[in-house]
Amino acid sequence: MAVVVRMPEIATGAAEAAIQSWLVEVGSPVRAGQAIVEIETEKAVVEYEAERAGILAGILLPAGDAAAVGVPIAVLAEDGESVDAALAAAGGAPAPATTTPSDTEVAAAPEEAAEAPAAPASAPVEPPAPAPADPPGEERRLFASPLVRRLAAERGIDLAEVPGSGPRGRIVRRDLDAWTPAPVERQPEPAPEAVEPPVVPASVDAGYEDVPHTGMRRAIARRLTESKATVPHFYLQADCRVDALLALRAQINEGREQRISVNDLVVKAVAGALRDVPDANAIWTPDATRRFSAADIAVAVSVPGGLLTPVVRGADRLSIGELAATVRDLAARAREGRLKQNELERGSFSVSNLGMYGTTSFSAIINPPHAGILAVGAATRRPVVEDDGSLAAATVMSVTLSADHRVLDGALAAQWLAAFVARIENPLQILL
Repeated sequence: MAVVVRMPEIATGAAEAAIQSWLVEVGSPVRAGQAIVEIETEKAVVEYEAERAGILAGILLPAGDAAAVGVPIAVLAEDGESVDAALAAAGGAPAPATTTPSDTEVAAAPEEAAEAPAAPASAPVEPPAPAPADPPGEERRLFASPLVRRLAAERGIDLAEVPGSGPRGRIVRRDLDAWTPAPVERQPEPAPEAVEPPVVPASVDAGYEDVPHTGMRRAIARRLTESKATVPHFYLQADCRVDALLALRAQINEGREQRISVNDLVVKAVAGALRDVPDANAIWTPDATRRFSAADIAVAVSVPGGLLTPVVRGADRLSIGELAATVRDLAARAREGRLKQNELERGSFSVSNLGMYGTTSFSAIINPPHAGILAVGAATRRPVVEDDGSLAAATVMSVTLSADHRVLDGALAAQWLAAFVARIENPLQILL
């Protein structure tokens, strides 16, 4: 029996998503668990897998279009089942992509028309009237999904100039890819008149550009505004001497093709400190404080147009080489837009490192539902006072812990930060 594939709720609480691309052609066999479509959410492009085996009988939502969660997007038929029968059993013709109320057109014929007698056989049959054009003076109505509108804005394309190949002239992603601007006929320019250049006051505004918000930008704005408004932040700062850490890193990297970064060692130290202070490895829920046995650490990755925080699962149980390889893989796929949604969810703690930009210290906003985020600055040479009172130069790295006061009290947060600093300044502990 045919099965309708519906738009899944890829991200928790998401109302809609867009089809990035179909990975299987209509009529092709599909295995259970095989990725059949790439779906774009606010944060990532996610591969969605078929829940059963069969034949992809029909695609109901083309690439480039968006739809609400639960809307049919494809039909799977059983082996040997007629494709036409599968489509009929699943509801017939492909459904149009979701539109806003202003985009929906209803053409309801009067009931009397259905009851009118047929014209005599001898009566001439007139050809159907062409579809009415837009009235003079009115702009063409544009039918396009939010994804297509965003892509057009990013590429500087005026949708009014793009012919749509979808149903009812709907503009889909392939129309943007195929569109080329019409050549502009150059008109002869009149000879310029000698005009004195106007004197522009120094106070005149130089102008501005409105850059449309992407889905990712809106998601970042919504989540971090919610975090600052609802999560009671407090901050603890510490300086770490990292000369021994840098020496150990240089020793580890001797002869290695895939090198270990300072950030890899920081993430490993964060995970170890959560193991040392297990009460800090927790998040706030409406009914209870949820404590975790494993240290799942989110690592902030800068990507074009925003920021993603893929999660390293069980960072406390990974060797430093395994952790470095995992972080490298997650960061690369984050920049390519190939992360899975479950790689961006859960976890209890985040790390944000801006040291590579020369930033010496900063405070980060907690990434809900995490209870803490460690902001890591650049390691710089600074004067320090030794235990015997003498002055010396050392390489020092400043870190700032942003903590959720609902989960971590000041003493508990300070205990965790001290455990982290101890591991950084005695780096062999990181490897244990």
